[in-house]
Amino acid sequence: MTDVADKPRASPPARILVVDDDALVAMSLVSLLEDLGHHVVEATSGRQALGHLEDGAAIDLVITDQSMPGMTGTDLARQIAAIRPGLPVMLATGYRDVPDGSDLNLPQLSKPYDDELVAKLVTAVLQGRS
Repeated sequence: MTDVADKPRASPPARILVVDDDALVAMSLVSLLEDLGHHVVEATSGRQALGHLEDGAAIDLVITDQSMPGMTGTDLARQIAAIRPGLPVMLATGYRDVPDGSDLNLPQLSKPYDDELVAKLVTAVLQGRS
């Protein structure tokens, strides 16, 4: 078991938008990201996430579930690219293969989440931005 103190911390903290319609899944990811020192904004749908971005929320990274009613994670990523070019998006999925969106080449997080892998991938994506 990995202690939070042993997890890598991103420096400086990032503002991360977590998009998931499953409250329990979102809560576990939000808790992990906050333990890593990040500031987290939550959305329960793609439309709500777009609303945050259109309202000018300062976001450094979006982590979205793939399978949500109304808008898939890849659909959301396409819309984010149109309104916030360059904003990195990570796709969270419990599926081995993502049926659409492979052309986007999004970094993927596998569910259930592995804390250490989440920390490493989030750090790598954020560092790739600079």
